[in-house]
Amino acid sequence: MTLAPTERRAERVEAEDLLDSYLTAQKARKNLSDYTLRNYANDLRQFFDYLDEEGQGLRTVDRLLVRGYLSSLVASGLANASVSRKVSTLRVFYRYLRNEDILDVDPMLGVRGPKKEQRLPRFLTQGEIETLIGAADKVTPQGLRDRAILELLYAAGLRVSEVVGVEVANVDLDDQTARVFGKGARERLVMMGRPAVRAVERYLDEGRPMLAKGPATALFLNRDGDRLSQRAVQIMVRKCAVAAGLEKTVHPHLLRHTFATHLLEGGAELRVVQTLLGHANVDTTQIYTHVTDYSKRKAIEESLDGIARIEEERRKSREQRRG
Repeated sequence: MTLAPTERRAERVEAEDLLDSYLTAQKARKNLSDYTLRNYANDLRQFFDYLDEEGQGLRTVDRLLVRGYLSSLVASGLANASVSRKVSTLRVFYRYLRNEDILDVDPMLGVRGPKKEQRLPRFLTQGEIETLIGAADKVTPQGLRDRAILELLYAAGLRVSEVVGVEVANVDLDDQTARVFGKGARERLVMMGRPAVRAVERYLDEGRPMLAKGPATALFLNRDGDRLSQRAVQIMVRKCAVAAGLEKTVHPHLLRHTFATHLLEGGAELRVVQTLLGHANVDTTQIYTHVTDYSKRKAIEESLDGIARIEEERRKSREQRRG
């Protein structure tokens, strides 16, 4: 049954109020970033708009209506991964409404999103990562800072949010460790290799004192003496990639992919890599085994192609001698 215009307006006002309550609860319970909360709000408001068009409200939604919404998303050309994310957002939102006794029925029960297309993470070769890190200026305070950041992103497999969140007090150069806070404010201890330790040590001795304007606690500072932003790190990584002459699109998370891939290629156990990356579920880490398997297959195929070329050249040489 289609709602009357006045009923639809009342439903939309209630939906917006419930959305605000939901976002507040999610932020308090999971300590989510503003960026994540904005994505949740955008996804849910898009669903609210669809309900308006269909003359429905949150309390009149059923499973068939939800499936119609998902079909409209797929028909619009939206990627399967994006549709799946919206399904997940709706599922958590309706679970919240059930737990708060706002709704008695959950229309998301039994609703599944499209199967995600599994895309293998890209990564840099050992030579490319060395060239990238080497592209950072080795003299200026900002250059010393940038080199230390690149070393940490790769050597510790940090997310960009984690690297800008590192505090000076949480770095132990003697133990070669740093304490970071990942998704959901989960704390973990990460290891640093000797190159990373040397880069951070030099930055602390020669770079950071030139950037600090007061009693700042952040490890990485901008030229104003404030904590460096994630955006600034993203821009810096791209600039270093261009300076290094790398043709690939390089971003901070690519260094994290490279860290995980190189560890597994070196024989590290999957569970160890999971711990170092701070993944809550080993299934998230499992994707990197597919990357290393693909790399091995590719190397074998290239070797076989090389052998075939050599054999062909020998065959031609024998035929020429006979002729």
